[in-house]
Amino acid sequence: MGFCWSGECGCSGPCRAGHYVPCCTGWVGPTVLLCVYGFFSMMRPIEPFLTEFLTGTYKNLTTEQVTRQVFPVLTYSNVVLLVPVFLVTDLLRYKPVIVLQGLTYVATFLLLLVGSGVHSAQLALFIYSIAMAADVAYFSYIYTVVHASYYQRVTSYVRAAILLGYAVGGLLAQLLVSLGGVSLYCLAVITLISVSAALITTFFLPMPKTSLFLHGAYPAQQGSPPDEGGAHDSESQDFWVKSAAAAEHVGRMLTSVLVDCKKCYSSAALLFFCIWAATGRCGFYQVTGYVQLLWVHIQPHNFTAYNGGVDAIGTLSGAAATVAVGHVSLEWSVWAELILGGFTLLIAGALFLMDLTDNIWISYACCVLFKTLYMQLATVCTFQIAKALNRRRYALVFGVNSFAGAVLQSVLTAVVINTRSLQLTITSQFFIYASYFAALSLLFTVRGVHTVLRAKWPAAGDRAGGSPDLPDGPRL
Repeated sequence: MGFCWSGECGCSGPCRAGHYVPCCTGWVGPTVLLCVYGFFSMMRPIEPFLTEFLTGTYKNLTTEQVTRQVFPVLTYSNVVLLVPVFLVTDLLRYKPVIVLQGLTYVATFLLLLVGSGVHSAQLALFIYSIAMAADVAYFSYIYTVVHASYYQRVTSYVRAAILLGYAVGGLLAQLLVSLGGVSLYCLAVITLISVSAALITTFFLPMPKTSLFLHGAYPAQQGSPPDEGGAHDSESQDFWVKSAAAAEHVGRMLTSVLVDCKKCYSSAALLFFCIWAATGRCGFYQVTGYVQLLWVHIQPHNFTAYNGGVDAIGTLSGAAATVAVGHVSLEWSVWAELILGGFTLLIAGALFLMDLTDNIWISYACCVLFKTLYMQLATVCTFQIAKALNRRRYALVFGVNSFAGAVLQSVLTAVVINTRSLQLTITSQFFIYASYFAALSLLFTVRGVHTVLRAKWPAAGDRAGGSPDLPDGPRL
Protein backbone atom coordinates (compact mmCIF):
# COMPACT_ATOMS: atom_id res chain seq x y z
CA MET A 1 0.00 0.00 0.00
CA GLY A 2 1.57 3.32 -1.14
CA PHE A 3 0.88 6.98 -0.45
CA CYS A 4 -1.63 9.07 -2.36
CA TRP A 5 0.00 12.48 -1.87
CA SER A 6 -2.30 14.41 -4.17
CA GLY A 7 -5.50 13.30 -2.50
CA GLU A 8 -7.20 12.80 -5.85
CA CYS A 9 -8.52 9.37 -4.95
CA GLY A 10 -10.49 10.26 -1.85
CA CYS A 11 -10.71 12.28 1.33
CA SER A 12 -9.78 9.90 4.13
CA GLY A 13 -8.51 6.40 4.70
CA PRO A 14 -7.42 4.17 1.84
CA CYS A 15 -8.18 5.50 -1.61
CA ARG A 16 -9.70 3.59 -4.51
CA ALA A 17 -6.25 2.50 -5.69
CA GLY A 18 -5.38 1.10 -2.28
CA HIS A 19 -3.16 4.04 -1.32
CA TYR A 20 -3.08 5.75 2.05
CA VAL A 21 -4.03 9.43 2.00
CA PRO A 22 -1.78 11.25 4.52
CA CYS A 23 -4.09 14.27 4.80
CA CYS A 24 -7.84 14.47 4.42
CA THR A 25 -7.57 17.30 1.90
CA GLY A 26 -4.53 16.10 -0.03
CA TRP A 27 -2.75 19.47 -0.09
CA VAL A 28 -0.19 18.78 2.65
CA GLY A 29 1.91 16.17 0.84
CA PRO A 30 2.68 18.11 -2.37
CA THR A 31 3.15 21.35 -0.42
CA VAL A 32 5.62 19.81 2.03
CA LEU A 33 7.61 18.17 -0.77
CA LEU A 34 7.72 21.38 -2.81
CA CYS A 35 8.75 23.42 0.25
CA VAL A 36 11.53 20.95 1.04
CA TYR A 37 12.70 21.19 -2.55
CA GLY A 38 12.55 24.98 -2.49
CA PHE A 39 14.50 25.20 0.76
CA PHE A 40 17.36 22.91 -0.25
CA SER A 41 17.56 24.23 -3.82
CA MET A 42 18.03 27.76 -2.46
CA MET A 43 20.32 26.89 0.46
CA ARG A 44 23.49 27.55 -1.50
CA PRO A 45 26.24 28.80 0.86
CA ILE A 46 28.74 29.38 -1.95
CA GLU A 47 26.64 32.02 -3.74
CA PRO A 48 27.43 34.98 -1.43
CA PHE A 49 31.13 34.26 -2.06
CA LEU A 50 30.91 33.13 -5.69
CA THR A 51 32.99 36.03 -7.03
CA GLU A 52 35.75 35.40 -4.49
CA PHE A 53 35.61 31.69 -5.31
CA LEU A 54 36.07 32.35 -9.03
CA THR A 55 38.75 35.04 -8.65
CA GLY A 56 40.62 33.33 -5.79
CA THR A 57 43.16 30.55 -5.77
CA TYR A 58 40.53 27.91 -6.59
CA LYS A 59 39.75 29.07 -10.16
CA ASN A 60 42.32 31.87 -10.72
CA LEU A 61 40.06 33.93 -12.97
CA THR A 62 40.61 37.67 -13.17
CA THR A 63 37.99 40.21 -12.13
CA GLU A 64 37.86 41.39 -15.74
CA GLN A 65 37.11 37.87 -17.00
CA VAL A 66 34.37 37.34 -14.42
CA THR A 67 32.78 40.73 -15.15
CA ARG A 68 32.83 40.73 -18.95
CA GLN A 69 33.01 37.06 -19.98
CA VAL A 70 31.45 34.88 -17.26
CA PHE A 71 28.54 36.69 -15.58
CA PRO A 72 26.98 38.08 -18.82
CA VAL A 73 26.44 34.48 -20.03
CA LEU A 74 23.79 34.05 -17.35
CA THR A 75 21.87 37.14 -18.49
CA TYR A 76 21.94 36.37 -22.21
CA SER A 77 21.14 32.67 -21.77
CA ASN A 78 18.23 33.40 -19.49
CA VAL A 79 16.46 35.65 -21.97
CA VAL A 80 16.86 33.05 -24.75
CA LEU A 81 15.60 30.15 -22.64
CA LEU A 82 12.63 31.74 -20.86
CA VAL A 83 10.04 31.33 -23.62
CA PRO A 84 10.98 27.77 -24.71
CA VAL A 85 11.07 26.56 -21.12
CA PHE A 86 7.74 28.26 -20.44
CA LEU A 87 6.10 26.42 -23.36
CA VAL A 88 7.69 23.08 -22.49
CA THR A 89 6.66 23.51 -18.86
CA ASP A 90 2.97 23.68 -19.76
CA LEU A 91 3.30 20.86 -22.29
CA LEU A 92 5.02 18.47 -19.86
CA ARG A 93 2.86 19.51 -16.88
CA TYR A 94 5.47 20.98 -14.55
CA LYS A 95 6.96 18.04 -12.66
CA PRO A 96 9.47 17.00 -15.37
CA VAL A 97 10.67 20.60 -15.58
CA ILE A 98 11.13 20.76 -11.80
CA VAL A 99 13.20 17.57 -12.04
CA LEU A 100 15.19 19.19 -14.84
CA GLN A 101 15.75 22.24 -12.64
CA GLY A 102 17.10 20.03 -9.87
CA LEU A 103 19.43 18.30 -12.33
CA THR A 104 20.74 21.61 -13.65
CA TYR A 105 21.43 22.86 -10.13
CA VAL A 106 23.51 19.75 -9.45
CA ALA A 107 25.31 20.02 -12.81
CA THR A 108 26.08 23.70 -12.22
CA PHE A 109 27.77 23.34 -8.87
CA LEU A 110 29.47 20.08 -9.82
CA LEU A 111 31.01 21.87 -12.80
CA LEU A 112 32.05 24.80 -10.61
CA LEU A 113 33.82 22.35 -8.31
CA VAL A 114 35.67 20.24 -10.86
CA GLY A 115 35.97 22.60 -13.84
CA SER A 116 38.64 25.18 -14.51
CA GLY A 117 39.05 28.15 -16.83
CA VAL A 118 36.70 30.70 -18.35
CA HIS A 119 34.86 28.26 -20.64
CA SER A 120 34.05 25.92 -17.77
CA ALA A 121 32.62 28.80 -15.71
CA GLN A 122 30.63 30.00 -18.73
CA LEU A 123 29.15 26.54 -19.25
CA ALA A 124 28.23 26.34 -15.56
CA LEU A 125 26.34 29.62 -15.74
CA PHE A 126 24.62 28.59 -18.96
CA ILE A 127 23.35 25.46 -17.22
CA TYR A 128 22.33 27.60 -14.25
CA SER A 129 20.29 29.82 -16.58
CA ILE A 130 18.19 26.76 -17.45
CA ALA A 131 17.39 26.39 -13.77
CA MET A 132 16.44 30.07 -13.53
CA ALA A 133 14.14 29.76 -16.56
CA ALA A 134 12.49 26.74 -14.92
CA ASP A 135 11.36 28.82 -11.92
CA VAL A 136 7.98 29.14 -13.62
CA ALA A 137 7.44 25.41 -13.01
CA TYR A 138 8.23 25.73 -9.30
CA PHE A 139 5.81 28.61 -8.75
CA SER A 140 3.03 27.18 -10.95
CA TYR A 141 3.18 23.48 -10.07
CA ILE A 142 1.39 23.69 -6.74
CA TYR A 143 -1.73 25.22 -8.36
CA THR A 144 -2.22 22.10 -10.46
CA VAL A 145 -2.27 19.61 -7.59
CA VAL A 146 -4.20 21.33 -4.79
CA HIS A 147 -7.70 22.70 -4.54
CA ALA A 148 -8.25 26.41 -5.26
CA SER A 149 -9.35 27.03 -1.66
CA TYR A 150 -5.74 26.40 -0.53
CA TYR A 151 -3.99 28.66 -3.08
CA GLN A 152 -3.27 31.53 -0.72
CA ARG A 153 -1.94 29.25 1.99
CA VAL A 154 0.29 27.10 -0.20
CA THR A 155 1.61 30.15 -2.07
CA SER A 156 2.83 31.67 1.18
CA TYR A 157 4.46 28.37 2.17
CA VAL A 158 6.38 27.77 -1.05
CA ARG A 159 7.60 31.38 -1.21
CA ALA A 160 8.60 31.31 2.46
CA ALA A 161 10.61 28.15 1.83
CA ILE A 162 12.59 29.94 -0.90
CA LEU A 163 13.36 32.93 1.34
CA LEU A 164 14.22 30.73 4.32
CA GLY A 165 16.58 28.59 2.26
CA TYR A 166 18.35 31.63 0.86
CA ALA A 167 18.69 33.23 4.30
CA VAL A 168 19.92 30.02 5.95
CA GLY A 169 22.44 29.52 3.13
CA GLY A 170 23.86 33.02 3.59
CA LEU A 171 23.94 32.79 7.37
CA LEU A 172 25.53 29.33 7.34
CA ALA A 173 28.19 30.52 4.89
CA GLN A 174 29.04 33.53 7.06
CA LEU A 175 29.29 31.48 10.26
CA LEU A 176 31.47 28.84 8.63
CA VAL A 177 33.80 31.40 7.05
CA SER A 178 34.05 33.84 9.97
CA LEU A 179 33.98 31.49 12.95
CA GLY A 180 34.92 28.10 11.57
CA GLY A 181 37.58 29.14 9.10
CA VAL A 182 35.99 26.88 6.48
CA SER A 183 37.34 27.25 2.93
CA LEU A 184 35.19 28.40 0.03
CA TYR A 185 35.74 25.01 -1.61
CA CYS A 186 33.95 23.38 1.33
CA LEU A 187 31.07 25.84 0.90
CA ALA A 188 30.81 24.70 -2.71
CA VAL A 189 30.70 21.06 -1.57
CA ILE A 190 27.94 21.85 0.95
CA THR A 191 26.02 23.61 -1.81
CA LEU A 192 26.32 20.56 -4.05
CA ILE A 193 25.01 18.32 -1.25
CA SER A 194 22.08 20.67 -0.64
CA VAL A 195 20.97 20.85 -4.29
CA SER A 196 21.41 17.06 -4.57
CA ALA A 197 18.97 16.63 -1.69
CA ALA A 198 16.58 18.95 -3.53
CA LEU A 199 16.88 16.82 -6.67
CA ILE A 200 16.00 13.65 -4.78
CA THR A 201 12.87 15.35 -3.44
CA THR A 202 11.56 16.09 -6.94
CA PHE A 203 11.09 12.41 -7.77
CA PHE A 204 8.43 12.09 -5.05
CA LEU A 205 6.25 14.94 -6.33
CA PRO A 206 2.89 13.77 -7.72
CA MET A 207 2.36 14.24 -11.44
CA PRO A 208 -0.33 16.84 -12.33
CA LYS A 209 -3.14 15.71 -14.61
CA THR A 210 -3.71 19.02 -16.39
CA SER A 211 -1.94 22.25 -17.30
CA LEU A 212 -2.82 25.76 -16.17
CA PHE A 213 -3.01 27.41 -19.57
CA LEU A 214 -4.81 24.82 -21.68
CA HIS A 215 -6.81 22.81 -19.21
CA GLY A 216 -7.38 19.37 -20.70
CA ALA A 217 -5.86 20.30 -24.05
CA TYR A 218 -3.00 17.87 -23.71
CA PRO A 219 -4.04 15.16 -21.24
CA ALA A 220 -1.72 13.00 -19.22
CA GLN A 221 -2.61 9.79 -21.05
CA GLN A 222 -2.62 10.30 -24.77
CA GLY A 223 -3.02 6.60 -25.38
CA SER A 224 -1.83 4.62 -28.34
CA PRO A 225 -3.48 5.14 -31.76
CA PRO A 226 -5.71 2.38 -33.10
CA ASP A 227 -3.79 -0.51 -34.66
CA GLU A 228 -5.21 -0.13 -38.17
CA GLY A 229 -2.14 -0.86 -40.26
CA GLY A 230 -0.74 -3.75 -38.28
CA ALA A 231 2.03 -4.05 -35.74
CA HIS A 232 4.78 -3.03 -38.20
CA ASP A 233 3.62 0.62 -38.43
CA SER A 234 1.96 1.13 -35.04
CA GLU A 235 5.04 2.77 -33.54
CA SER A 236 5.36 5.16 -36.48
CA GLN A 237 1.69 6.11 -36.21
CA ASP A 238 2.04 6.63 -32.48
CA PHE A 239 4.99 8.97 -33.00
CA TRP A 240 3.25 11.13 -35.61
CA VAL A 241 -0.03 11.30 -33.71
CA LYS A 242 1.70 12.42 -30.54
CA SER A 243 3.86 14.92 -32.44
CA ALA A 244 0.79 16.41 -34.09
CA ALA A 245 -0.98 16.63 -30.73
CA ALA A 246 2.02 18.37 -29.17
CA ALA A 247 2.29 20.83 -32.08
CA GLU A 248 -1.44 21.57 -31.86
CA HIS A 249 -1.08 22.13 -28.12
CA VAL A 250 1.77 24.62 -28.58
CA GLY A 251 -0.10 26.43 -31.36
CA ARG A 252 -3.23 26.78 -29.26
CA MET A 253 -1.16 27.93 -26.32
CA LEU A 254 0.60 30.65 -28.34
CA THR A 255 -2.74 31.90 -29.68
CA SER A 256 -4.20 31.92 -26.19
CA VAL A 257 -1.16 33.78 -24.85
CA LEU A 258 -1.42 36.50 -27.51
CA VAL A 259 -5.16 37.02 -26.95
CA ASP A 260 -4.76 37.10 -23.18
CA CYS A 261 -1.82 39.53 -23.38
CA LYS A 262 -3.89 41.96 -25.42
CA LYS A 263 -6.70 41.86 -22.85
CA CYS A 264 -4.44 42.07 -19.78
CA TYR A 265 -2.32 45.02 -20.90
CA SER A 266 -5.30 47.09 -22.09
CA SER A 267 -5.58 48.65 -18.60
CA ALA A 268 -3.26 51.66 -18.23
CA ALA A 269 -2.89 51.27 -14.46
CA LEU A 270 -2.18 47.56 -14.75
CA LEU A 271 0.34 48.31 -17.49
CA PHE A 272 2.27 50.69 -15.22
CA PHE A 273 2.49 48.13 -12.43
CA CYS A 274 3.77 45.63 -15.00
CA ILE A 275 6.35 48.18 -16.16
CA TRP A 276 7.68 48.54 -12.63
CA ALA A 277 7.67 44.75 -12.12
CA ALA A 278 9.76 44.23 -15.28
CA THR A 279 12.13 47.18 -14.89
CA GLY A 280 12.53 46.61 -11.15
CA ARG A 281 13.35 42.95 -11.74
CA CYS A 282 15.96 43.97 -14.30
CA GLY A 283 17.63 46.42 -11.93
CA PHE A 284 17.49 44.08 -8.95
CA TYR A 285 19.18 41.15 -10.68
CA GLN A 286 21.74 43.43 -12.29
CA VAL A 287 22.74 44.97 -8.96
CA THR A 288 22.77 41.73 -6.97
CA GLY A 289 24.67 40.00 -9.77
CA TYR A 290 27.56 42.46 -9.72
CA VAL A 291 27.58 43.76 -6.14
CA GLN A 292 30.18 41.19 -5.05
CA LEU A 293 32.58 42.65 -7.61
CA LEU A 294 32.02 46.08 -6.06
CA TRP A 295 32.79 44.70 -2.61
CA VAL A 296 35.97 43.02 -3.85
CA HIS A 297 36.99 46.39 -5.29
CA ILE A 298 36.49 48.46 -2.12
CA GLN A 299 37.13 46.04 0.74
CA PRO A 300 40.48 46.44 2.59
CA HIS A 301 43.27 43.89 2.28
CA ASN A 302 43.07 40.89 4.63
CA PHE A 303 39.45 41.75 5.30
CA THR A 304 37.02 39.00 6.30
CA ALA A 305 34.09 39.39 3.94
CA TYR A 306 30.59 39.39 5.40
CA ASN A 307 28.74 38.78 2.14
CA GLY A 308 26.77 35.87 3.57
CA GLY A 309 25.59 37.84 6.58
CA VAL A 310 24.53 40.73 4.37
CA ASP A 311 22.56 38.38 2.11
CA ALA A 312 20.85 36.75 5.09
CA ILE A 313 19.94 40.06 6.75
CA GLY A 314 18.76 41.55 3.46
CA THR A 315 16.57 38.54 2.72
CA LEU A 316 15.02 38.41 6.21
CA SER A 317 14.40 42.16 6.37
CA GLY A 318 12.89 42.01 2.89
CA ALA A 319 10.61 39.17 3.96
CA ALA A 320 9.55 41.15 7.04
CA ALA A 321 8.83 44.21 4.90
CA THR A 322 6.82 42.05 2.52
CA VAL A 323 4.66 40.75 5.36
CA ALA A 324 4.24 44.28 6.73
CA VAL A 325 2.98 45.58 3.38
CA GLY A 326 0.27 42.94 3.42
CA HIS A 327 -1.12 44.40 6.64
CA VAL A 328 -1.07 48.08 5.62
CA SER A 329 -4.57 49.50 5.18
CA LEU A 330 -4.40 51.99 2.31
CA GLU A 331 -6.29 53.00 -0.80
CA TRP A 332 -3.69 51.24 -2.93
CA SER A 333 -5.41 51.86 -6.27
CA VAL A 334 -4.85 55.58 -5.67
CA TRP A 335 -1.55 55.79 -3.81
CA ALA A 336 0.42 52.74 -4.99
CA GLU A 337 2.10 54.45 -7.98
CA LEU A 338 3.17 57.45 -5.90
CA ILE A 339 4.56 55.10 -3.24
CA LEU A 340 6.46 53.21 -5.94
CA GLY A 341 7.95 56.49 -7.15
CA GLY A 342 8.98 57.68 -3.69
CA PHE A 343 10.55 54.45 -2.47
CA THR A 344 12.26 53.84 -5.81
CA LEU A 345 14.00 57.18 -5.22
CA LEU A 346 15.32 55.76 -1.94
CA ILE A 347 16.66 52.76 -3.88
CA ALA A 348 18.41 55.14 -6.27
CA GLY A 349 19.89 57.02 -3.30
CA ALA A 350 21.24 53.81 -1.78
CA LEU A 351 22.90 52.87 -5.07
CA PHE A 352 24.40 56.35 -5.50
CA LEU A 353 25.90 56.02 -2.02
CA MET A 354 27.31 52.58 -2.91
CA ASP A 355 28.96 54.20 -5.93
CA LEU A 356 30.48 57.05 -3.92
CA THR A 357 31.62 55.34 -0.73
CA ASP A 358 34.90 53.55 -0.07
CA ASN A 359 33.62 52.15 3.23
CA ILE A 360 32.67 48.50 2.93
CA TRP A 361 30.27 48.72 5.90
CA ILE A 362 28.30 51.58 4.34
CA SER A 363 28.10 49.56 1.13
CA TYR A 364 26.83 46.55 3.08
CA ALA A 365 24.14 48.67 4.78
CA CYS A 366 23.04 50.19 1.47
CA CYS A 367 22.74 46.72 -0.06
CA VAL A 368 20.49 45.57 2.80
CA LEU A 369 18.34 48.69 2.32
CA PHE A 370 18.21 48.07 -1.42
CA LYS A 371 17.01 44.48 -1.03
CA THR A 372 14.46 45.40 1.63
CA LEU A 373 12.92 48.19 -0.42
CA TYR A 374 12.87 46.15 -3.61
CA MET A 375 11.07 43.18 -2.03
CA GLN A 376 8.56 45.55 -0.47
CA LEU A 377 7.79 47.36 -3.71
CA ALA A 378 7.72 44.13 -5.72
CA THR A 379 5.04 42.89 -3.32
CA VAL A 380 2.97 46.03 -3.91
CA CYS A 381 3.14 45.43 -7.67
CA THR A 382 2.36 41.74 -7.22
CA PHE A 383 -0.90 42.15 -5.35
CA GLN A 384 -1.99 45.12 -7.49
CA ILE A 385 -1.56 42.99 -10.58
CA ALA A 386 -2.98 39.82 -9.04
CA LYS A 387 -6.19 41.39 -7.76
CA ALA A 388 -7.08 42.53 -11.28
CA LEU A 389 -6.52 39.15 -12.95
CA ASN A 390 -7.86 35.64 -12.81
CA ARG A 391 -5.55 32.76 -11.96
CA ARG A 392 -4.54 31.75 -15.49
CA ARG A 393 -3.82 35.29 -16.62
CA TYR A 394 -2.00 35.95 -13.35
CA ALA A 395 0.56 33.30 -14.31
CA LEU A 396 0.73 34.60 -17.88
CA VAL A 397 1.30 38.25 -16.94
CA PHE A 398 4.01 37.41 -14.45
CA GLY A 399 5.69 35.24 -17.07
CA VAL A 400 5.59 38.06 -19.62
CA ASN A 401 6.89 40.54 -17.03
CA SER A 402 9.79 38.22 -16.22
CA PHE A 403 10.63 37.88 -19.89
CA ALA A 404 10.49 41.64 -20.43
CA GLY A 405 12.75 42.15 -17.42
CA ALA A 406 15.22 39.58 -18.75
CA VAL A 407 15.29 41.25 -22.18
CA LEU A 408 15.88 44.65 -20.59
CA GLN A 409 18.63 43.21 -18.40
CA SER A 410 20.38 41.72 -21.42
CA VAL A 411 20.30 45.13 -23.12
CA LEU A 412 21.64 46.81 -19.96
CA THR A 413 24.39 44.20 -19.70
CA ALA A 414 25.36 44.64 -23.34
CA VAL A 415 25.63 48.41 -22.94
CA VAL A 416 27.20 48.68 -19.49
CA ILE A 417 29.32 45.52 -19.30
CA ASN A 418 30.18 44.40 -22.82
CA THR A 419 30.58 47.68 -24.74
CA ARG A 420 34.31 47.76 -25.42
CA SER A 421 34.44 51.49 -26.09
CA LEU A 422 33.10 52.35 -22.62
CA GLN A 423 35.20 50.03 -20.44
CA LEU A 424 33.36 51.22 -17.32
CA THR A 425 34.75 50.55 -13.87
CA ILE A 426 32.57 48.72 -11.37
CA THR A 427 31.81 51.98 -9.51
CA SER A 428 30.80 53.69 -12.75
CA GLN A 429 28.48 50.78 -13.46
CA PHE A 430 26.73 51.33 -10.15
CA PHE A 431 26.34 55.03 -10.99
CA ILE A 432 24.43 53.94 -14.10
CA TYR A 433 22.27 51.53 -12.08
CA ALA A 434 21.48 54.34 -9.63
CA SER A 435 20.56 56.66 -12.51
CA TYR A 436 18.36 53.89 -13.94
CA PHE A 437 16.31 53.69 -10.72
CA ALA A 438 16.23 57.49 -10.46
CA ALA A 439 14.65 57.70 -13.93
CA LEU A 440 12.17 54.98 -12.93
CA SER A 441 11.34 56.97 -9.78
CA LEU A 442 10.66 60.11 -11.82
CA LEU A 443 8.31 58.24 -14.15
CA PHE A 444 6.24 56.76 -11.32
CA THR A 445 6.22 59.94 -9.24
CA VAL A 446 4.73 61.88 -12.16
CA ARG A 447 2.28 59.07 -12.90
CA GLY A 448 1.40 58.79 -9.18
CA VAL A 449 0.68 62.50 -8.83
CA HIS A 450 -1.50 62.31 -11.95
CA THR A 451 -3.44 59.33 -10.52
CA VAL A 452 -3.98 61.00 -7.13
CA LEU A 453 -5.23 64.22 -8.72
CA ARG A 454 -7.66 62.34 -10.96
CA ALA A 455 -8.98 60.32 -8.03
CA LYS A 456 -9.14 63.04 -5.37
CA TRP A 457 -9.91 66.19 -7.33
CA PRO A 458 -13.40 66.08 -8.86
CA ALA A 459 -12.55 68.91 -11.25
CA ALA A 460 -10.05 66.59 -12.93
CA GLY A 461 -12.99 64.82 -14.52
CA ASP A 462 -13.00 61.52 -12.63
CA ARG A 463 -14.88 60.34 -9.60
CA ALA A 464 -13.03 60.12 -6.32
CA GLY A 465 -12.25 56.83 -4.65
CA GLY A 466 -10.00 55.01 -7.06
CA SER A 467 -8.00 55.06 -10.17
CA PRO A 468 -10.31 55.00 -13.18
CA ASP A 469 -7.89 52.83 -15.09
CA LEU A 470 -7.59 49.94 -12.65
CA PRO A 471 -10.56 47.57 -12.92
CA ASP A 472 -12.52 47.28 -9.68
CA GLY A 473 -15.15 44.91 -11.03
CA PRO A 474 -14.68 41.46 -12.50
CA ARG A 475 -11.12 40.32 -13.00
CA LEU A 476 -9.58 40.40 -16.45
